[in-house]
Amino acid sequence: MNRTATVLIALALSAEPAGVALAQLAPSSNAPIDVTADELQAQNQQCVATWKGSVEARQGTSRLRADTLSIYEKVGAGPSQPQTQGVGGVSGKCGSDPEKLIADGSVYYATPQEVVKGDHAVYLADTRTITVTGDVVISQGRNVVVGDMLVINTDTGQATMESTAKGRGQPGRVRAVIFPSGNQAGGIFPSAPANP
Repeated sequence: MNRTATVLIALALSAEPAGVALAQLAPSSNAPIDVTADELQAQNQQCVATWKGSVEARQGTSRLRADTLSIYEKVGAGPSQPQTQGVGGVSGKCGSDPEKLIADGSVYYATPQEVVKGDHAVYLADTRTITVTGDVVISQGRNVVVGDMLVINTDTGQATMESTAKGRGQPGRVRAVIFPSGNQAGGIFPSAPANP
């Protein structure tokens, strides 16, 4: 991937800490997370809550949509730990800190600054990484980057977009379309309302 595409991805996603964004949806927000879906399945023994069917999760001005969303909570320290009520009604030995989030099918994450689309997304709390796969598109204003897989380290803000297509002239390679700042009011990365 060329340097310009790397810079675009890094700047587009560093405007808001990405790990916080997916773990809390809206960075630095104390607003409640509002999740709606056609169905919720809570598996208490596995500490998993899975929303299915046109899932939409909102917090403040951030929104995540997918066909399914599963939140895996960290298991408590043991029987002496007080009983907790976790995300989505998972209770008992489960904590309320997400260990892993998996969004599948028509994944769409939007903030006022950017939109990320893909087929599948995984956030891992331990490694502080987000991986989005399947026809990945990042857009910020009129600037767009496309590829097959996006990996973001939420601690460093480093992001890498990859593609299975290799070699000059091959269709499907990582591609960025970047508009110079003179063509947009407010600079290269203006805030733009997110349209689903």
